[in-house]
Amino acid sequence: MSELKARITDDMKAAMRAKDKERLAVIRLIQAAIKQKEVDERIELDDAETLAVLDKMVKQRRESIAQYDKAGRDDLSAKEQAEIVVIQDYLPAALSDEEIDAMINEAVAASGAAEMKDMGKVMGILKPKMQGRADMGAVSGKIKAKLTG
Repeated sequence: MSELKARITDDMKAAMRAKDKERLAVIRLIQAAIKQKEVDERIELDDAETLAVLDKMVKQRRESIAQYDKAGRDDLSAKEQAEIVVIQDYLPAALSDEEIDAMINEAVAASGAAEMKDMGKVMGILKPKMQGRADMGAVSGKIKAKLTG
């Protein structure tokens, strides 16, 4: 079992003992998503693959928050935001804007990207480094601005 999955399991047990129902529910969602991926692909996820699952969960919740806010459902939006807080406990520390910009500049230089058609090369370099540490949608926007501007 990977270190991250073991930590999630330990936190689930702690939440059960503390009777923290909200945290326990989110941790169970995390475990279900990990197990689903493992069953679908018939593999044991390592830490990097587990981070990708967690990153996807955060992205889904951000999209839901945007929809709920647009529909005026603040109660559901708050629930999704609380879930993001728990999920982010298992993700690495977020990158600052300066760190993201520096990594983008480095990747553009390394790939020799000069125009929009080279964006895939830049994303290919950045995605493994930034997985779970930055909103890849926002990073994509910054890369576009750099390559077109």
